[in-house]
Amino acid sequence: MSKAFPRREGVCRLLPLVLWLAVTPAMAVTDEREAQQRIDAIGERIQEVTRELDATGQARDEASEALREIETSLAETHRRLDDIQAQRRALNDEVIELEEERKRLEAERQEQLAALEQQVDALYRLGLTPQLKLLLNQDDPGRLDRLQTYLNRLAEARNARLAELDRLDTALDDNQQALDERGQRLEQLAGELEKRSAELASQVDEREALLAKLDERYATKEARLSALDQDRAHAEQVLQQVQERLARLERPPPSTAISETRGDLPWPVQGKVTSTFRQGRGVHRDGMLIRAAAGTPVEAVHAGRVVFADWMRGFGNLLIIDHGDGVMTLHAHLQHFSVEVGAAVDTGQTIGVVGASGGQPSPGLYFEVRRAGDPIDPQSWVAQR
Repeated sequence: MSKAFPRREGVCRLLPLVLWLAVTPAMAVTDEREAQQRIDAIGERIQEVTRELDATGQARDEASEALREIETSLAETHRRLDDIQAQRRALNDEVIELEEERKRLEAERQEQLAALEQQVDALYRLGLTPQLKLLLNQDDPGRLDRLQTYLNRLAEARNARLAELDRLDTALDDNQQALDERGQRLEQLAGELEKRSAELASQVDEREALLAKLDERYATKEARLSALDQDRAHAEQVLQQVQERLARLERPPPSTAISETRGDLPWPVQGKVTSTFRQGRGVHRDGMLIRAAAGTPVEAVHAGRVVFADWMRGFGNLLIIDHGDGVMTLHAHLQHFSVEVGAAVDTGQTIGVVGASGGQPSPGLYFEVRRAGDPIDPQSWVAQR
């Protein structure tokens, strides 16, 4: 395993560069868009190198690599399903608004028809040829003028009603077309949702079979814990080297005043804490494990920038946020990510959802707080509840 560390150092040399680019003031880069592209490109390179490393002898065996592949695919499927559901909710809201608009238009059309019927009835009472009657009845010129003015206004009002009815008919046609289009899109999404759901079920079954295969490798619980300790040590070396290089930067990441919020940070997710700081062994030793339902949103506890978002052995889908002042928060076993490397996040922003990646038997969020590379009890940072 030691032979792989020099290559891992290559990853660590890139990670601080992502942090530096992400937090350097705008004056250091003349083109902000170009700077963001550079951040994205470096972030992608980090992900590629990490995958290459885990595909070599540093990965325990083919089963571990297979777990990475299936859980990465599961994350993408879950993300796509969430996107489809969000689109369906948005379209359903649009359909409701369009149907309400249609009711309003139809009611307005009925009002215009009723008003037009009254005008036609008034003309009918005057007879079929009111203008001729007016010309024949010239005994009162003033009355003639008044009746002619009335007829003119009645005609103008009738024409206005007819024009308004034409407008309403056009609006109703447009409304119906929009409803038809939304209906067709909803049918497409339903088909895609069914396809993705079947794909998800197949991937879940594949993952269960793979986990059973992985479990067969451990004759005892002690053997499993030993393997998890190796995963934790592997991640520990990576994080430690990242922190050391950050400390040597000429321009360190800016402060987000996270130190001032110690003891008052919001929880990343609500749930039951089943493993606390330094309790037991394995990958959960340096933080706390919060059990929550799969798919529950995970929120950033403080402003910062995403410096890592990828699958890591033992931790599954792992997302790391740098908050400045040498403080980082780690979020593991995510079902999928909602943000990418280089993205700035605000307090309370959704960064992913609870999952069971990393071979976990049940869903939950593993949460760590590190300062200057050293793990700190996260319960001393989050607010009491």
